[in-house]
Amino acid sequence: MNISAPNPTPKIKKSLFQTVITNLTFWVLIAIIAGILLGHFSPENGIEMEKIGKGFIDLIKLFIGPIIFLTIVLGISGMGNLKKVGRIGIKALGYFEVVSTVALAIGVAVAYLIKPGKIDKSGLAIGDASQYTSSSAEHFSWLQFFFSNFTLQVLVAAIVCGIALNFYQKREQTILVLERISNVVFTGLKYVMYLAPIGAFGGMAYTIGKFGLATLIPLGKLMLCVYLTMALFVFLVLGSILRYYKISILSILKYIKEELLLVLGTSSSEAALPSIMVKLEKMGCSKSVVGLVIPTGYSFNLDGTSIYLSMSVIFLAQLYDVHLSFFEILSVIGILMITSKGAAGVTGSGFIVLASTLTALHKIPVEGLAFLLGVDKFMSEARAITNLIGNTVATIIISKTERDFTELDLTTLDT
Repeated sequence: MNISAPNPTPKIKKSLFQTVITNLTFWVLIAIIAGILLGHFSPENGIEMEKIGKGFIDLIKLFIGPIIFLTIVLGISGMGNLKKVGRIGIKALGYFEVVSTVALAIGVAVAYLIKPGKIDKSGLAIGDASQYTSSSAEHFSWLQFFFSNFTLQVLVAAIVCGIALNFYQKREQTILVLERISNVVFTGLKYVMYLAPIGAFGGMAYTIGKFGLATLIPLGKLMLCVYLTMALFVFLVLGSILRYYKISILSILKYIKEELLLVLGTSSSEAALPSIMVKLEKMGCSKSVVGLVIPTGYSFNLDGTSIYLSMSVIFLAQLYDVHLSFFEILSVIGILMITSKGAAGVTGSGFIVLASTLTALHKIPVEGLAFLLGVDKFMSEARAITNLIGNTVATIIISKTERDFTELDLTTLDT
């Protein structure tokens, strides 16, 4: 019996259609565009979308604690070598300090090169910076930072439990139970991520509706400077680090494009924390390295924030025509090397860090922060995206140095 080959054309068309309608990246991008349009043409309705954006982030935050805890506990208990835990931790902290210091230096260098603060400040919008310039900003406490940083608290608790589990008699049975719980949590996260376009829409609509595109014009030079610097850092610094290990930065960015768009829409790197951990394990990084490096990085490896903070100090110095000597510039970098680590986990902590730094210098008016409030929201996306990329690269590098990385072709992975 002669059976003719079926016409493949309908199948191809169907496959292409299915790819588009099931591609989360596509829908997040559409949602971001829709959010911009709504916020611009109907600011009142755009502002109302804040509840949707915050609701999605709050929903994601419910998964952050369990995922960090389970990943770290299972990773440490599965190592069988507690020395490796300490080694990974020391490597990660060392890497964070070196790379974030480079980020601080680049922020200062580009600010002096482009001079974003050489503008007329009389035409700039002034926000209310009193909550950041009050005496509370002068008393930044590391203890307070720890107790207000949920991610760091879970990280410490998970490390302690992971180590203790290695000495527990019923270790195998406990690990089996935790693995089952982990599967349930990650399955739940998978379904929640289908709501990502809604969260991105709400976040972007609120930002544009609340602050408006017109606010970008007076400080457009600073905005351009920040985005340009962060792009240089990602492609030149992080790209060079990856190239040393024969990995393309472009392939990594393509692989995590959904997370990047989600951060762009929500202005929060936390929104992508659970899914980036899944992605990194899937691409070949070990569970133990992912579990230790990503949560630690979210508290101590803030490359984008470091660039923004150092650039903001120089911007304000230029705005007020304050000359900083070479020693004072080094002092700025030195102060921010420490205080920038506290700019995580708490809303507005970046401004508190800036206030603390300016107070320590005794030369630049702290009230200058009021000029940054108007466009800070638009620069938060750049900070969050750079922080996310920085922690992704850090995890890959630590995995590579630990010889705990499975080489995979990223183009073959279902992202």
